Amino acid sequence: MPDMDFKALLPLRRKEPRVALIRLQGAIGISRPGSAGLSDAALGPLIERAFRKAKPTAVALVINSPGGSPVQSALIAARIRRLADETGTPVHAFVEDVAASGGYWLACAADDIWTDPTSVVGSIGVISSGFGFDQFIHKHGVERRVHTAGGAKSFMDPFRAEKPEDIARLKRLLDDMHDSFKDYVRHRRGTRLTTTRDLFTGDIWTGRQALSEETGLIDGIAHVVPKLKELYGEKVRLMPFAQKKPLFRRFGAAFGGEIAQEAMQVALAEAEERSLRARYGL
Repeated sequence: MPDMDFKALLPLRRKEPRVALIRLQGAIGISRPGSAGLSDAALGPLIERAFRKAKPTAVALVINSPGGSPVQSALIAARIRRLADETGTPVHAFVEDVAASGGYWLACAADDIWTDPTSVVGSIGVISSGFGFDQFIHKHGVERRVHTAGGAKSFMDPFRAEKPEDIARLKRLLDDMHDSFKDYVRHRRGTRLTTTRDLFTGDIWTGRQALSEETGLIDGIAHVVPKLKELYGEKVRLMPFAQKKPLFRRFGAAFGGEIAQEAMQVALAEAEERSLRARYGL
């Protein structure tokens, strides 16, 4: 009796389209042990798995970030684009509460950007903020002693009065970072951006405003599940990828020195993130 090819007798099975969902939530660059901040080092392995191991039909970025480090924003976005190009995978961004500043940089790594009507987007600018304590220590009779090798080493010392040359130097640094941000947005959004107004002042828009004013910052109003079903069919399979929660959160309690320290680090990171979100009324 001749050997039979049993595989040939099986009905053909169509693969369901699969979309990897990468959740990018939190401030960018505020990534300490135990925190859920976004950094390239923390997200790199997760993003690599989503593109390569999962072998998805597409990747969706679910973004909720008020921004943070320009460098980490650029590194994360560059990794996403590299993997998208190498694997030929389309990328879609879906904004929840906010994708502002560095958060919008991440959104621009996608081929298209979708928001809720009340999402906050934009803030294409760079900011440096701090405090000056020179008057305080002078009032209390405190003498500041600083010794450096290199004239610019005490740049923007908060315990000394601001120097005009320091302010000018900082402005040059911020302008250069801003130029990089603008170049990336122009490169990724291309002819979709309006040419009738300046979008790079640091201003922000709701999703509805960004669409109705034809800024070109977003492609439309949509939520992640309905839009992905529209694009890939009702049987699309969503595969979530997200950073792991800090240890003490997963077990619901903080005990011992290491976990107590972890809890403190998370609290500091969350305070910094709340400060960033407060800029956008969130």
